[in-house]
Amino acid sequence: MSWRLVVGRAVRVFIVGILAACGSNMDGAVGPLASEASLDAIAERYVKIALAFREYDESYVDAYFGPASWAADAQARSTPLDELRTEARNLLTVLQATELSAEPEIIAARKDGLEKRLQSMLLRMEMSAGLRLPFDEESRTLFDAVAPAFDVADVREAIAQLDTIVPGEGTLGDRVNAFRDRFIIPTARLADVFEAAIGECRRRTLAQIQLPEAESFTLEYVTGQPWSGYNWYRGNSHSLIQINTDLPIYIDRAVDLGCHEGYPGHHTYNVLVEQNLVDARGWVEFALMPLYGPMSLISEGSANYGIELAFPEAERRAFERDVLFPLANLSTAEVDLYYDVLQALERLKYADVAIARGYLDGELTAAEAVARLREQSLLSAERASQRVRFDDAYRSYVINYSFGRDLVAEYLESRAGADHNQRWREFELLLSAPISPSLMRTTTVP
Repeated sequence: MSWRLVVGRAVRVFIVGILAACGSNMDGAVGPLASEASLDAIAERYVKIALAFREYDESYVDAYFGPASWAADAQARSTPLDELRTEARNLLTVLQATELSAEPEIIAARKDGLEKRLQSMLLRMEMSAGLRLPFDEESRTLFDAVAPAFDVADVREAIAQLDTIVPGEGTLGDRVNAFRDRFIIPTARLADVFEAAIGECRRRTLAQIQLPEAESFTLEYVTGQPWSGYNWYRGNSHSLIQINTDLPIYIDRAVDLGCHEGYPGHHTYNVLVEQNLVDARGWVEFALMPLYGPMSLISEGSANYGIELAFPEAERRAFERDVLFPLANLSTAEVDLYYDVLQALERLKYADVAIARGYLDGELTAAEAVARLREQSLLSAERASQRVRFDDAYRSYVINYSFGRDLVAEYLESRAGADHNQRWREFELLLSAPISPSLMRTTTVP
């Protein structure tokens, strides 16, 4: 049965399980479990536990746009971590013991997602208490995925290619960074360049995906962060997009961040989830976006894939050459060479994952990780240090960008082929679906 036809259809599925003596405690963050509940009740329980867990892991809840009273109640209760852990384990046991009735495919996908959310949250609870797992085991539980092994041969080939095309003298890393520094956006031109880039990202996305008329975003420039850009979704189709200006920003990052954080990336994804899963279906678990969970791999992967979806290579080069370069007062003489260099650098992306794996598994010191990032990813010392700070803060989250992008690309292109418009259709369906990364390999989109 295809899941494509059931989006928007009301579904009510009851779960066979024991929640002993729940009663009025269903409104609390923790408490005894009751005798029989629907997926809706389990989802509500999960959300309240997650909101309470935020006291111990402030980064766990990336966005929440459910009932404000639930968040206020969770904050007021200050439940001990051990109690939250017990509650989450009990809820997971009940969920795993359930039997599904009507429309098994769409409901099975929702149940699968709830189960993986709970497993991921339980691991984050253990990590808050000091537990550390090997990198791949951590990413499997948190994000439902393990990144492929580092392909040394591919990296060597890309480095050899770069060595032949990057001008200048000195080490390849020094040459690459000196060359890229020619394409830094002057600080005084940042706002104009980013407004033009995001505006074009939005225009191209709205030509393919219908979003609510009230959707909007606010753009801010910040410092002191381990990331280059961030989307803070506020609900009601509104986002705060922040751009980190700690380090100089290359001209290509304007489109990258405009698409990734905004259109058709995180902002678009969150708007579609709110519209199609929360508002249309009432699936309250999707009103809470955990930073650590299977949705993050799809969110980051689709945001990265969305860049090339919105801007096929030739169109991107033309837009940046004709619009963004002049706005930044940059010479267009080496535009094609610049993007040839960027394409070769893209082939080094799994080096970042391999270095993070080695660093977080204790095989590399921070200094050694920085040195390898400079050697294998050809980053400057400052950007390599920022990358290690990101690994310290977010750990195995790094797989979501490279492997997430490749998983989304494989899924969409296997279904749409070379039909660009159909890729957009499949992209929108994926962003509106209750599907986890492992299910993407075996099923169609709900």
